[in-house]
Order: sequence, then C-alpha cells, then structure tokens
Amino acid sequence: MNKDCPVIDTAQMQRVGGQIGSNPAGIYQDNRGRRYYVKMLESAAHVRNEFIAAKLYQLAGAPTLSYLPTSHPCQIATEWVQLDKRYIAHFTESERKQAQRWFGVHAWTANWDAAGFSGDNQGVVDGRVVTLDLGGALAFRAQGDPKGKAFDICVNELDRLRSKEGNPQAFKLFADMSADQIRLAIDMVVAIPNAQIQQAIIDNGGSPKLAEKMNARKADMEIRKSLL
Repeated sequence: MNKDCPVIDTAQMQRVGGQIGSNPAGIYQDNRGRRYYVKMLESAAHVRNEFIAAKLYQLAGAPTLSYLPTSHPCQIATEWVQLDKRYIAHFTESERKQAQRWFGVHAWTANWDAAGFSGDNQGVVDGRVVTLDLGGALAFRAQGDPKGKAFDICVNELDRLRSKEGNPQAFKLFADMSADQIRLAIDMVVAIPNAQIQQAIIDNGGSPKLAEKMNARKADMEIRKSLL
C-alpha cells in the first residue's frame, strides 16, 4: 500500500472509464488529475486477501501495480498506469522470460489466474512485465468463490500452472520452462525469511494460521525443487 497517497474515495472523484476484467470496477480521477482503477469486491475479506497477496509478491520482488487504501471497505484500488502491452500473446521472447521468472511466486500464492482468462493478467509497463490483478491468489478464485481445501500446504500449482487442462493461458506461458528455470523461480520464494512472511501477513490483517500456511507452502516448494 502506498502510504504517501490519500485514501481513495470514489464518491469524491469523477468516473472516467469502465470495467476491465471480471469484477465490477471503473477508472476514477481525482481533482489533481490522478487516475486510479477501483474494483468492487464481495467483501472486506476479499480486499484483505488481495492486499496480502500483493505484499507477498513484493516480498519476492515480483512487480505488481501500486495498491492504495480506500474509504469503502469492499473496494480495492491501484494507481492507473498506461500499459505498453496487455496480452501475453503480444510479448517478445524477452518479456516471456521476464514473466516466467515469477512462476514460483504465482505457484506459492496459488494464483490460478496468474495468466488471466485470455492472457490478459500479465502486462508490460515501461519495459517491465507486471502482474495486473491478484484477485485470484490465496484463498479466493478470480471471481470471488473460496478455494476451500484446494488452497492447502501442498503447492500443486507448480504442476497446475503448467498443465493445459483448465488453464490454457498459463500453460502457454509456463509449460516450456526448463527444470533449471523452475528451480530459479522457486528460489525467489524460498529465499524469503519466514519472519518476513509472517509480518507481512499479520501487518495487513491476515491471521497467524495463514502465515503458518504460507511458510509451510514455501517449505513444500523447497522439497519439490530438490526433486526436479
């Protein structure tokens, strides 16, 4: 969360653009001309879930949009950016390699929507590949349904995100990664100290149980790395 920015209150802003993606949302502009993309989620729990996911991505060094606080408990906002590219299909080979670097973070956070339904959840901003939406990470699916027991301590996403069945866009992006590339992607996660993971989760309203789960998922990834 960018603490240098004011709390986003869409009631005091002008709506200048519509929804992008599966959640009700809009582009809003404040009286200084700054623009934000604001989504309306099902509950404050969904908002907290996405904020925590963003913090975990940032711990690993994975580029995300800049998240901001909102006055409405069910809204989540990011600074509006002009994308150079929005679809994975338009990426150069170098940009695909950038995106693949963060495969381990997507798997760790159970971000089943890492690639997006039409390959539109990875974009390029000023030459850097950025994950554009984290609503499908951790406890909830991209459209808000809880994952339940499917989000556990086993990081099956290391296989799931490279399987064509049910996730063709992720398959196109990640399936050709070599064992060495996957090991390096896993290293981005296992290098994060457990204490930092716990602090990021607790400081953003998450539970000790979630912190324990994410550390256990990190440990599971380290074991799987040794088997590659």
